[in-house]
Amino acid sequence: MASTDVVRTRTGVYHDSVSLMRVSRTAAALPGVEVAVVAMATELNLGIAAELGFGLPQAGPADLLIALRGEADALDAASTELDGLLAALSAPSASGGGGNAERPPRTVRAAARERAASLALVSVPGPHAFAEALDAVEAGLSVMIFSDNVPVEQEVLLKRRAAERGVLVMGPDCGTAVVGGAGLGFANVLRPGPVGLVAASGTGAQQVTCLLDLAGVGVSHVLGVGGRDLSADVGGLSTLRALEALDADPATELIVLISKPPAPEVARVVEEAVAKLRTPVVTALLGSGQADLTSVTEAALRALGVPVPAWPSWPAPGTSGAPPGGNVRGIYSGGTLCVEARLIAGTGEFTDFGDDAYTVGRAHPMIDPTLRLEALAEVPPGDVVLLDVVLGHGADPDPAARLAPAIAEAVARGVTAVVALVGSEGDPQGLAAQAGALNAAGAAVFTSNAGAAGYAARAAAGTAANAR
Repeated sequence: MASTDVVRTRTGVYHDSVSLMRVSRTAAALPGVEVAVVAMATELNLGIAAELGFGLPQAGPADLLIALRGEADALDAASTELDGLLAALSAPSASGGGGNAERPPRTVRAAARERAASLALVSVPGPHAFAEALDAVEAGLSVMIFSDNVPVEQEVLLKRRAAERGVLVMGPDCGTAVVGGAGLGFANVLRPGPVGLVAASGTGAQQVTCLLDLAGVGVSHVLGVGGRDLSADVGGLSTLRALEALDADPATELIVLISKPPAPEVARVVEEAVAKLRTPVVTALLGSGQADLTSVTEAALRALGVPVPAWPSWPAPGTSGAPPGGNVRGIYSGGTLCVEARLIAGTGEFTDFGDDAYTVGRAHPMIDPTLRLEALAEVPPGDVVLLDVVLGHGADPDPAARLAPAIAEAVARGVTAVVALVGSEGDPQGLAAQAGALNAAGAAVFTSNAGAAGYAARAAAGTAANAR
């Protein structure tokens, strides 16, 4: 049966890109549907639809584009189902906001005047994030900028203005934060406790906080500062501010500072600031010769007088590893986890699919595994593939559903699969359930990324054994 296209637009309807990408994925899985594009009609998204062969009407960024291809008899039912999915996205805003529901604030500053807010979350395309974040800062709000692809010059300006206003800018590209027990962005379900984190890394913070949680220790706050904050260009502006904030917080008894390799001159400035704090600090500045995130977590536990547990792991069924001489291929969604694994493995090919270069016009790989599945399918027999799977709110609600079959296929053709599973026991996906599904597919599963990377390196050398 020949395929049919249905293309329509809706004017004056806005939904964030992550929600729409999830709707697109659900629509594409409906019976008889071959391709589904549900997105705001930005130039980028119109280009993607055109490349897929859709004939496009006149539309702009304020319009919602809906493009379906499939069997003609199935598209009516798919369109009805899609309308229901989109209606569900609109339902929360229609029921909230009290007396302001009919006329919601048009700017961040207006919203700050009408509501008792202290923090704004900005999650819009990178080219538009600066104006919204600056509006929040000028309104006296701290701001978490989830958006990526924000020019570094704009980041510096925002953070300098925030310092003048006495507020904190988290980000850009801040994927994770916990403020007063409320998780923002990609957030695990964590118990409250005495540890505060300052993190120039989202997944690095998630690894440490999840290991702490597995050891029975909670967090006070997790303040993400963006991956570039400790670069020479930015100079640690938000890191220094966040350290001051946690040092003044009576609920924080220990601070953990996490970053990808910082600029040496910035690292020195931060070290000098740390030396002046009253609150003890455990530092994880990843780099050659530095401690890994698991070791840093263990150091934090010892500083608190808490026993270090055996981190949960699930050995791979069957063979113990690839034949000697295999390569390690890291297929990661988390940048810091990828850096850490590369440092531990020493050799191999590692790709961070969460990097800005891979997320333009796409959902983050913690939400949409498509690119990683394609890379996994290309790993040759005899090699060792190392993947991270990050759980929590905002992430894929069931990552094993798509990853496990692909892992099983790779294992069947002679690939050794190793998974670093980052999550807490309270996460909605279910830590044990995800580990069980991935393990049943043939992967060795570790809750420590360092443990997974060490195991993968030994497997490639033909000496794999259970890691810590």
